[in-house]
Amino acid sequence: MDAKTFFTDKLPNIITSAPDKARELDAIYLFKITGGTGGTWTVDAKTEAPGVSEGDAGNAECTLEMEDSDFEAGLKDAQAFMQLYFQGKLKVSGNPMLATKLQQLFTMEA
Repeated sequence: MDAKTFFTDKLPNIITSAPDKARELDAIYLFKITGGTGGTWTVDAKTEAPGVSEGDAGNAECTLEMEDSDFEAGLKDAQAFMQLYFQGKLKVSGNPMLATKLQQLFTMEA
């Protein structure tokens, strides 16, 4: 699944079906995905109605930057994100501890 599909279709459905689980993240994330299926998305898991919006809302506590192909690899195997980080292919800024919570978001089902 490509990044655009994940952030515009799958993740909003997941968050809508389990807002309490999403709110457990208690953070605002910014994803900057480069490449043909990339884009920029803000995931707000702090509000009463958590959600995903296109673009940079300007209030992210944790920003993750990577190539679209690396993001797709991470969606297939959540452990890949850790490997990408140590290879320098995933850049994390802001609060890096918040990035460790993302596995629970990526493994949730709608």
